[in-house]
Amino acid sequence: MPTGETDRQTYAQPRRSSASLAIDRPGAIVLVGHHLSASTRVRCLIRKISVHGALLDVSPHVEIPANFFLEILGINDEIGCTLVERNGEALKLRFNMLLAPEFLQTLVQRELTPSN
Repeated sequence: MPTGETDRQTYAQPRRSSASLAIDRPGAIVLVGHHLSASTRVRCLIRKISVHGALLDVSPHVEIPANFFLEILGINDEIGCTLVERNGEALKLRFNMLLAPEFLQTLVQRELTPSN
């Protein structure tokens, strides 16, 4: 195999890091109200998170719309999300934009810090 062929194969298949991280961290689902205002917050537990999405536990009695924001305890940003699947209290979502891997690393480091 010529060396150029090996280079093309390497670049044709970029490495992707989509591993889910188990964090078991409290959060809130922020429901969007009239004129895009945050009207209601529903407590949840973030079980796993990746750059693509997350798995949450939320009360099965709470109705969750197709689109909402996710707040993670200790992080000041709201993340735009789309509901993918719901099975009882288990909620699978995808983020409307990929999260930066550095953000996930910061999240994991904060999780390990006793002061948070």
